[in-house]
Amino acid sequence: MTRAIKQFTINTKGFTDIIDITANINSIILSSGVSEGLATIYAAGSTVSISSIEYEPGLMEDLPELMNKLIPHDVDYKHNQKWHDGNGYAHLRSSLIGNSYTVPIINRHLELGTWQQVILIDFDNKPRKRKVTVVIV
Repeated sequence: MTRAIKQFTINTKGFTDIIDITANINSIILSSGVSEGLATIYAAGSTVSISSIEYEPGLMEDLPELMNKLIPHDVDYKHNQKWHDGNGYAHLRSSLIGNSYTVPIINRHLELGTWQQVILIDFDNKPRKRKVTVVIV
């Protein structure tokens, strides 16, 4: 069975920064030699998520607004009281969405909908360098 594990890094701005990483993943798939299988995309960290969305300007505003309604950044979370780092909201948002996403590979490409892209979302309260791991089986 052919498989590949590759990593890349993304510099983020934090504060619900949403980055389209679809091209990065497709490039890894093409170089892997795998025609059919699964790609699991994972971001290491407890304040970052991997998901999919239609990567368009309206949704790039809607998603952060939704997150702020569900898990506001200006609440005095117990995490903040213990660690004094002000990013309790980022941990909660990341745990809600999760930090991995699996997509089928068909004909050496991610099997995504016409308007669907794979995204990395950095919820932390500062810029970060995020490591993304792509496992192809």
